[in-house]
Amino acid sequence: MQVLIVIVVPLLLSALAGPAAAETIYVSNEQDNTVAVIDGATMTLSATIDVGRRPRGLALSADKKILFVAEGDGNRIDVVDLAKRQIVGQLPTGADPEFFVVHPDGKRLFVANENDNLVSVVDIAAAQVIGTVDVGVEPEGMAVSPDGRYVACTSETSSMVHLIDAGSLELVDNLLVDTRPRAAAFSPDGKRLWVSSEIRGTVTVFDTLTRAQTGKVQFEVQGIRREGVQAVGIEMSRNGGTAYVALGPANRVAEVDTGTLAVRRLYLVGQRPWHVALSDDQKHLISANGNSGDISFIDLENDEVLKSLPVGRGPWGVVVGP
Repeated sequence: MQVLIVIVVPLLLSALAGPAAAETIYVSNEQDNTVAVIDGATMTLSATIDVGRRPRGLALSADKKILFVAEGDGNRIDVVDLAKRQIVGQLPTGADPEFFVVHPDGKRLFVANENDNLVSVVDIAAAQVIGTVDVGVEPEGMAVSPDGRYVACTSETSSMVHLIDAGSLELVDNLLVDTRPRAAAFSPDGKRLWVSSEIRGTVTVFDTLTRAQTGKVQFEVQGIRREGVQAVGIEMSRNGGTAYVALGPANRVAEVDTGTLAVRRLYLVGQRPWHVALSDDQKHLISANGNSGDISFIDLENDEVLKSLPVGRGPWGVVVGP
């Protein structure tokens, strides 16, 4: 019996330490023109998928069988069959698609076209652009409310976030934020909109209904000058209690209490994290670190970084699938 205890307990502890089994992590490498495929259970690189030029934004289809990949220099979105791990189609977009979201109806993509100052609406089944919305200069970040009513788009040079009615495709409001907004995220209940500002190193929070600003998060990292702390990607926990914000050249990911807007802790990850994604069980966070060519696995139960894994040159976007 003693032998069984000695063998089994370490195995259990090892299983608890790693990401959930059966999950697969997908990371866009914008300098390699690939998507890295990572086994979440073993935290190892299992494959790479060749895609178009300068892949950045990633999103899964509603059934999680397809990965959509925005090709900034290819002016398109590649459609990747995850079972085959190869491109099976392409969707048209405007010039330089940076980031995009899949609408909750599963039928449309809303795409930020940086060079055209537009949001393009793409019908997935028809593989055609069915509408466009004029927004500010250099649109990048995109988010869709859980009920599908609103789409948010950030414009870097205009220092604005734009609210779009997803049904009528009308521009509902333009909200000023701090300099060079990068990402946007709605709270799970849809009542709040969070917008990161890279140059100011802040996140501004708005009431979605009234569009009033309700708060702001200012990030500081000891030993790093303010201009080196740049807020970019945002990921919300499923229960809405926590937001995770990548802090770019500060090489940190911040964990923020969404109720108090206080920064609970900072995680030291690789160089220049761009975007982050949560595992399905919400126990692990993965950051894509653009300058160090790796991803970091963060154990949120034990508040520690478990591992850094090289994935390619210029990792930018990250999503977690089955």
